[in-house]
Amino acid sequence: MKMSGLRFFNLFLLLLILGLVGCGTKVTRIATDEVRDLSGRWNDTDSRLVAEAMVQDCLNTPWLSQFVTRTGQRPDMIVGQIRNRSSEHISTETFTKDLERALINSGRANFVASAEEREGVREERLDQDLHASPETRKAPGMEAGADFMLIGSINSIVDREGKEMVVFYQVNLELIDMVNNRKVWLGEKKIKKFVERARFKL
Repeated sequence: MKMSGLRFFNLFLLLLILGLVGCGTKVTRIATDEVRDLSGRWNDTDSRLVAEAMVQDCLNTPWLSQFVTRTGQRPDMIVGQIRNRSSEHISTETFTKDLERALINSGRANFVASAEEREGVREERLDQDLHASPETRKAPGMEAGADFMLIGSINSIVDREGKEMVVFYQVNLELIDMVNNRKVWLGEKKIKKFVERARFKL
């Protein structure tokens, strides 16, 4: 009877250990550009692809050639506020950085620092004024002002029935002339995802 109880306990312990091992978390490193849509929600791939497509569209419209013809130089640009008006949490900072990267890498526009970044640069400039040698010191009042500001929003619509869901994203961007507040370009990008799963989480 004692042996039977001990065997039962050992068997139970073994099954418990195997169960815990089987339920353990497994992590596999993947390439940062690999596409894996797990939830159907907005992800890093959406952010990068939308940014690249919209910047390409923006730079291939007449405002750019008109500006270069008029001034003889590339425009200085800045990304302003990108609002998340979707039904989920989306890192607009990541999307903003994807836009900046696509604009800079195009080689067709210059990019100026954001308001937050400028504060840090100005602090450094003041520090240089006190501590840097005269030949390396950078004087204030020489910042490049932006010619155009890019602003926009990310919107979403979710249609759900039972185990199926369709998520629709629409990204709208506008390019504003800083001189006169005229909109020189309006861009729109849409993504639609069909998701089917056993059970939805709210």
